[in-house]
Amino acid sequence: MRCAILDDYQHVALSMADWGALAGEVEITVFNAPIGGAVEIAAALADFEIVCLMRERTPFTAEIIEALPKLRLIVTSGARNAAIDVAAANARGVTVCGTDSAAHPTAELVFAHMLEFARKVGHENARLKAGAVRPETIGLDLSGKTLGVLGLGRLGARVARIAAAFQMNVIAWSENLTTERCAELGVGHVSKTDLFRASDFLSIHLQLSQRTRGLVGAEALALMRPGAILVNTSRGPIVQEGALLDAVRAGHIAGACLDVFDEEPLPFEHPYRAEPNIQISPHLGYVTEANFRLFYGQMVEGIRAFAEGNPIRVID
Repeated sequence: MRCAILDDYQHVALSMADWGALAGEVEITVFNAPIGGAVEIAAALADFEIVCLMRERTPFTAEIIEALPKLRLIVTSGARNAAIDVAAANARGVTVCGTDSAAHPTAELVFAHMLEFARKVGHENARLKAGAVRPETIGLDLSGKTLGVLGLGRLGARVARIAAAFQMNVIAWSENLTTERCAELGVGHVSKTDLFRASDFLSIHLQLSQRTRGLVGAEALALMRPGAILVNTSRGPIVQEGALLDAVRAGHIAGACLDVFDEEPLPFEHPYRAEPNIQISPHLGYVTEANFRLFYGQMVEGIRAFAEGNPIRVID
């Protein structure tokens, strides 16, 4: 069988797992750059039975799946991938499998963003290397501040635990969150309104769905404190981009730290790139060595299991 590994932008896929374990049975081809649109993808992958996907970098729509008659298996990093039309794959008899995913990389990035926004280490590093002698900025403290967690699931809970180590006051809300769950983590259970009103930092940890799309808009942002900072490492469309830009430009909130966007990669002309109080990164949340070794290692396991007739971590 022929296997295509897509979107290996950093040229690391083959070094992150023992692909040699499939030697003699599976021929591996790595694509290091985006292939293009549906027509280009269909042409490039026409002879492949297996495709390995990295998160949502390349969409696998019904149109693409229908255009790949040899396709038998899709393996994605993570336990879900909104860019795959799983129903279309199932209808075609194509098996879709996932991998586990570590929670700590994204949780750590939340605090990397918060600390950078608060202490401006990157800015002061650049000034010092350019010849400055004394600091220009006065940092913000995390200790004693209130962190609002929008969604206290696996990732939100980890963020809450780290915040406690910084001696932050942590509060949380989501539609189905219970007081009992908050008590387990030592987190205050508040209403949605109070979450936005009371948070000095507000970190989003919700899955994107019809219910959460656009959840953070002008009305919610208007509740926030003038010095508050919004952090989104979840999914871009949860936050209404125009409303966020208006809130930051008007000084209604101090700024935002964003790792995810409505359109990825972020367009060159996007106003976020020019807004000094919006700190951005190119969807780094899951991009760590440990996570990539987990992803690619379990992709190899998944292909082996499928070849033996016993697929694992199947996504229905």
